Amino acid sequence: MTTEFFDSFDGTRLALHRHGAGRPFVLLHGLFSSAAMNWIKWGHHEAIAAQGFEVLMLDFRVHGDSAAPHDPDSYPSNVLVRDVAALVDHLGLEDYDLGGFSLGARTSLHGAAHGVLTPAHLIIGGMGTAGLGEWQRRAAKFRRVIDEFDAIPKGDPDYFSMQFLKSQGVDRVAARLLLGTMPDLDLALLDNITMPTLVVCGDEDRDNGSAADLAERLPDADFAEVPGTHMSSVTKPDLGQAIADWLGAQA
Repeated sequence: MTTEFFDSFDGTRLALHRHGAGRPFVLLHGLFSSAAMNWIKWGHHEAIAAQGFEVLMLDFRVHGDSAAPHDPDSYPSNVLVRDVAALVDHLGLEDYDLGGFSLGARTSLHGAAHGVLTPAHLIIGGMGTAGLGEWQRRAAKFRRVIDEFDAIPKGDPDYFSMQFLKSQGVDRVAARLLLGTMPDLDLALLDNITMPTLVVCGDEDRDNGSAADLAERLPDADFAEVPGTHMSSVTKPDLGQAIADWLGAQA
């Protein structure tokens, strides 16, 4: 695996981790996580690469090895979609696949629904309809975690989220700015996502609403369940293998 850096549309320095050789597959991590935490640590990148893919794992701005600017001008609406589009342009990708987990899935859906990203195949992990059409309700939880942080006591429903942010060394100033860039998605726009899609979700994961309902709303989607909750499903080999198997079957 190699790591390199490139400048996004506004000059923000972003990290890209590459593994394998073959068809390009852009893979996006979850909120306040990183490519290393979601994909590399658990070996998902290796399972996917074994199917003949080059796995292109971006660290979003404010995450992982990418920059976390404090300038509010670095956070326009849907900035993460623009960062992925900048990656596609930087690599000169014309025929590629795209996938993500949680925030990565949400970003992929926004990009595809608005025609900014045009992958041949799409993977949506850990995402349901509520995480799209009612995102602002979930974002309020993370704003509270950032704003109250060390004051959140053990036993509080948000204590685990606070501990996760702390373990990942998230820059809270930049994270607070980033949360303001994520609009809800009009679910009617899901009709625009016509490429073959896999919606995959933990069998105990309800954090973003119904993934099965999301699959039903998409024009051409398969649905698969893997073991785990929203946090634990990404730590099990089943998630990476489900992605790898589905992508391999599309070839």
